[in-house]
Amino acid sequence: MRGKRITLVGVGAVMLFLLCRAASAGAQTGQQGQGGQAQQPSQQQPGQQQQPGQQQQPAADKDKQPNPAPLSMDNAPATPEEEAAAKAAQQSTDPNKRIQMAEEFLQKYPQSRYRPAMYQALVSGYFATQQVPKMLEAGEKEVELNPNDAPVLAVMGQALARTYNAKAPDAAKQLDKAELYSKRAIEITPTLAKPENLTDEAFSNAKNDTLVMAHSGLGLVYIRRQKFSDAIPELEQSVKADSHPDPDPVNYYLLGVANKQTSHFEAAAAAFSKCATVQSTLQATCKTSAEDAKKQGSTQLSAPN
Repeated sequence: MRGKRITLVGVGAVMLFLLCRAASAGAQTGQQGQGGQAQQPSQQQPGQQQQPGQQQQPAADKDKQPNPAPLSMDNAPATPEEEAAAKAAQQSTDPNKRIQMAEEFLQKYPQSRYRPAMYQALVSGYFATQQVPKMLEAGEKEVELNPNDAPVLAVMGQALARTYNAKAPDAAKQLDKAELYSKRAIEITPTLAKPENLTDEAFSNAKNDTLVMAHSGLGLVYIRRQKFSDAIPELEQSVKADSHPDPDPVNYYLLGVANKQTSHFEAAAAAFSKCATVQSTLQATCKTSAEDAKKQGSTQLSAPN
């Protein structure tokens, strides 16, 4: 249903990328060692971005990366049964079956070297079936194991920002995490290596979709913090990277909100109007918002671009 895209945009290219990376990672891990533990990705230091406003945290806390928990992997070579189960879960095209097989695998092989691939499979499966809480739980476990997993970081950043509840006891922590994951995904995505089992076109689409979500998540974080001027360039990059025939209307709606709050009424009307062209539960709201922005632009002084 299109309405579900209001919570999470269904980006097929990213999910394909996750599955291909899971299969590739599983194959590489299975070849690594007779008894060798899979090598953990190196952690790059993200560029520090100072944010205005009183809610800013010290740079050391704000820009630090997710710290992976110490891995406890089975050093023994995988059995043929284990390898076959991992391969079946990774290659399943039915998200519900993929979820079932990955969950059963993790229960049966809790220390397997295929754990990262199984968490990637779970994230893609839960994403496809819109089971957001379970997707976030699986995503957290994958990020602990692989802090450089850009597609998962992007999915997590957008989901955390869109499911934010200001009244929740961990609201501030959730928003901080959404910002951190989104920034990390934006930094890592241009450096990603193409999996051998993905075409150049599919890889390019996957990277674009990853950036769509990451910039969207970061833009929404800024909106929730009332930093509308900071949100605008992030959301502009998000909609620019979205090449789908039916782009995610949420990002155009958010871009309209940010522009309207900063008195850029013409830009707000354009963003709301674009949102209104996409069939979704936001259509009526965006149409009304576009008309309101046009009226405000005709009666109020617009801010300079």
